[in-house]
Amino acid sequence: MFNLTPTVRIILFINIGVYLLQTQLGPRLDFIALFPVFSELFKPWQFLTYMFAHGGFMHILFNMFGLISFGPLLEQRWGGNRFLTFWLVCGIGAGVLYSGVRYYELKKMNESRIEFINEPSGGNFADFFRANAPEARGYEVVATALQRNAQDKGLVASATESVNAVYERSVNSPMVGASGALFGILFAFAYLFPNTELIMLFLPIPIKAKYLVFFYALFELYSGVHRAPGDNVAHFAHLGGMLIGFLLLKFWEHTRTRFY
Repeated sequence: MFNLTPTVRIILFINIGVYLLQTQLGPRLDFIALFPVFSELFKPWQFLTYMFAHGGFMHILFNMFGLISFGPLLEQRWGGNRFLTFWLVCGIGAGVLYSGVRYYELKKMNESRIEFINEPSGGNFADFFRANAPEARGYEVVATALQRNAQDKGLVASATESVNAVYERSVNSPMVGASGALFGILFAFAYLFPNTELIMLFLPIPIKAKYLVFFYALFELYSGVHRAPGDNVAHFAHLGGMLIGFLLLKFWEHTRTRFY
């Protein structure tokens, strides 16, 4: 069914191997995930290693299915070294750009947290949760209680603990997966083979690659800006992979007389 090229095969086997190690070692392998730069668990090497780890079976299944679906044709066109370079640069670039977005988000969250600590009112408590943990339940009750009795030290201490817990959980929540690199591959495929008709599992009608990737990018942008409660998908990492892929393709075009 799939004509696996050598580099695609190696990337596939490494990802599967790391996933199997994850199932056996569990949290002991968390050091390869990409933690926010605010976290004490962040290490620079994670910009590379995170793309070989995954959050579950369906996560690695979809990413590796995309790799073996679109990767071989690109490797046949570019060669193994260039394909590997593209994969790694898109993955690392996506991680860097996503970390920048997370830095901004966590900075705002910390400012909101400090604002509540300095002025522990019901309004500040509710604002913090609405902005940073809208999926949480019961915070409205606590906010109402604080609004009625802001001098209750026990209530203030409990609310402060809840706010700090949300912040600490966010700071220490890592990103894993090859999605950033994969979205770079998807963009490259649509860029080089724009009129190739594809039939996706969730869309049983032919659609040209250029349209599929365009609408997928719009969906990721909308989902990233208007994040649904409980959504833990790194949408801006996907967009980052596409952006880095575009920039790398344009760079290659301008530095060679023959683009391949």
